[in-house]
Amino acid sequence: MLHIVKGMSIFAVIAGICLSACLACGADRQIEGAGATFPEPFYHKIFDVYYRQHGWKVNYQGVGSGAGIRSLMAKKTDFAGSDIGVTGQGTEDGSATAPLVRVPTCLGAVAIIYNLPDNPKIRFTSGILTDIFLGNISKWNDPKLTAVNPGIRLPDLVINIIHRSDESGTTFIFTDFLSKTDGQWRKTMGGGKSRLHWPVGQGAKGNPGLAGMVKQVTGAIGYVELTYAVANGMTFGSVQNRSEKFVDPSPGTVAAAASSAAPWDNGSSLTDTPQPDGYPISGFTWIVVFKEQSYSGRSRETAEELVRMLYWVTHEGQKHAPPLRYVPLPKGVVKKAESILKSVTYNGAPLLKKKP
Repeated sequence: MLHIVKGMSIFAVIAGICLSACLACGADRQIEGAGATFPEPFYHKIFDVYYRQHGWKVNYQGVGSGAGIRSLMAKKTDFAGSDIGVTGQGTEDGSATAPLVRVPTCLGAVAIIYNLPDNPKIRFTSGILTDIFLGNISKWNDPKLTAVNPGIRLPDLVINIIHRSDESGTTFIFTDFLSKTDGQWRKTMGGGKSRLHWPVGQGAKGNPGLAGMVKQVTGAIGYVELTYAVANGMTFGSVQNRSEKFVDPSPGTVAAAASSAAPWDNGSSLTDTPQPDGYPISGFTWIVVFKEQSYSGRSRETAEELVRMLYWVTHEGQKHAPPLRYVPLPKGVVKKAESILKSVTYNGAPLLKKKP
């Protein structure tokens, strides 16, 4: 029996019931994601726009690439954000229990940030970066650094190394560059890895944590996605590329690196670009999902919306990348993303049969 509060019309009661029902429906219109902090500012922007345009809320937590993949594998999220190359069934170590696909979303740069008095503009080679992060160069006025920075008076300060403590796609891109370009790094630390046993330095979690620690510690050096360097007002160095040019990280130099890259899904690495104007520590970032979406009682509606959202990100959403200093996907990569999304299924049937 419907009980009406004194003074309240039947129409008001019905309106309240309808509003409650709508809110309940809206509560289910959510997609959950977690992972890389590298693209997090871009994701927060585009997911906010997507919610306002389409009514589906996309919650994204920047917990690091490794933690994001683990959350997806545990079926706690609908997707993972990752900057880490994938192998086997879809993860770096091939540990996935079901096929995964990764959809490219944008490109970015890993900037070398530091905190020095007057913050002079410093040049770095891969050999110098290796020596710093292995602890072989311990002072800012080391002869190796002064030799490639003529005319700059570097301070007699101890170098405080800040590295990522979590499993990080930003670390993966950074160490992929060093492993390609420096034999000492390759021999001592191995190929591109998302988690390392660092011989020196302090650990920080996420791009925000690392940027914050470098900003607080005089003499510190670290590596973050370019957006975090700019947002924190930090100085970042120029890095020597394969053409022996010292190049600053910027959307233009990342786009140059991508222009001569191998097909993105065949190795996926933009580091150590042969492009003369390209920044050598550039990389793609991806959203990773299960190829078959009918798992753990997932509704077809959620699966369909996930694919529609990813299509939107790789198309209309790309215009939001440049203002945040990310680089939109090249046209060829957008076409590849479309074909990948067409391979995502629900009970074996493709979810994306036509353009949304």
